[in-house]
Amino acid sequence: MSKATSVDFAKALADATRQQIMGLCCCEWISVNDIVAKTNVAQPTVSHHLAILRDAGLVKVREEGRQTFYTLDQDKVVFCCGQLMTAFAPEQKATREILKLSRPSD
Repeated sequence: MSKATSVDFAKALADATRQQIMGLCCCEWISVNDIVAKTNVAQPTVSHHLAILRDAGLVKVREEGRQTFYTLDQDKVVFCCGQLMTAFAPEQKATREILKLSRPSD
């Protein structure tokens, strides 16, 4: 896991374009060119948003020749969501269930 904090995670989520990019990267590898085409956002802007997501540890990167591909790091998303739940909703049933699942079995 990267050293990104829950604040970095929240900042990364705080932009509609980054959320759209995360949706496109979810469950598949997608090239920067395809992200540009599907979002109608300029390539430098997409690259800027991908850098923020990468710095927050929310995407994985793969280079293939001259193209760069990204996919959402779902484990990191789950980890960060769990941190937020533990910090801000510790008494909720869902948080207790997640904490039970994350503990090693005896």
